[in-house]
Amino acid sequence: MNASDSTVHFAIELINKQSITPEDAGCQTLIAHRLSAAGFRIERLNVGEVSNLWARRGATTPLLCFAGHTDVVPTGDLKEWDSDPFKAEIRDGRLYGRGAADMKGGLSAMITAAERFVAQYPNFDGSIAFLITSDEEGVAVNGTRAVVEALNDRNEAIDWCIVGEPSSKNTPGDVIRIGRRGSLTGALQVQGKQGHIAYAHLANNPIRQFAPALAELNETVWDKGNEYFPPTTFEFAHLQSSSGADNVIPGNLEAKFNLRYSTEWNSADLQDAVEKVLRRHNVVYQISWHLSGEPFLTERGKLMHAVVQAVHDISAIDAELSTGGGTSDGRFIAPYGTDVIEIGLVNATIHMTNENVVVEHLPLLSKIYERILQRLLGQV
Repeated sequence: MNASDSTVHFAIELINKQSITPEDAGCQTLIAHRLSAAGFRIERLNVGEVSNLWARRGATTPLLCFAGHTDVVPTGDLKEWDSDPFKAEIRDGRLYGRGAADMKGGLSAMITAAERFVAQYPNFDGSIAFLITSDEEGVAVNGTRAVVEALNDRNEAIDWCIVGEPSSKNTPGDVIRIGRRGSLTGALQVQGKQGHIAYAHLANNPIRQFAPALAELNETVWDKGNEYFPPTTFEFAHLQSSSGADNVIPGNLEAKFNLRYSTEWNSADLQDAVEKVLRRHNVVYQISWHLSGEPFLTERGKLMHAVVQAVHDISAIDAELSTGGGTSDGRFIAPYGTDVIEIGLVNATIHMTNENVVVEHLPLLSKIYERILQRLLGQV
């Protein structure tokens, strides 16, 4: 397999665009051109510096949407790369370049799958759409979230969504994400009173004040998880308190922590549970919360069946169903009642130097996407 394959060739075109978040660098123009030629109606739903593309073919239900992003993370030190990250290169059966796995390769597979499907089934039942943003790797405010809000405002509902994030271990489709944990971050400030360390009775040490609450939070078993989710985790990312001098009790303490949680919780109840611990230990505090997304889970149904069967049809493997990993833009789509599943390329090198994918995995993933379309909207 080489660059002459349509999926590989288009992935190379996209990788060669320097679309570091939130820049799109013309990727969506290339995508729009191909989708328009395949009969899709193109809309630009840009917000600020973020480029958003909504493309739809068909006007009836059910609506199957492919979701993805054209932005990539920064390259890091270019000296660590064996080739230019924005000049795609094939070496030893692998395609190298920033975004090869996350997720320009997946986008290319989606596009070519849809092209083949509409050529085979020009009068298919239902609709196909693409939701593509340049704001997935960044703050994720004006991208997918803004688009689904706009769609909701005009009563345009997505029934099924395939998110093309790199989710696989060894070959495309061996792992299917059927949900994601929620992610809740707390930024905590504990207020004490600065003083001389020899006169501790005149001060209020925020470290000593917070220590019992810290111990309880670390030892708390939040839940035992469930059939699809592991137990909720609580982890500190930052903990600091210092006056800058060895003989001074500091006046405040700062901490940042994150909870990755299952469908056993919602963010409001978790916030309340954490703050109850702080109050129980008489901590004087201020806290701000940032919710990246609530957990979601796609139940067994037509979408899950079609994806699992498509993988088996093409690769003769039984996919592992998982809710592992971080967050994705699926967290913005699922709350509107959409069944969301993530299936994409192998994630072993995402965000790394020398990011790459096995070349033959690109047309393989495209065939899996095409088979999903056939099972859901075609005649299979």
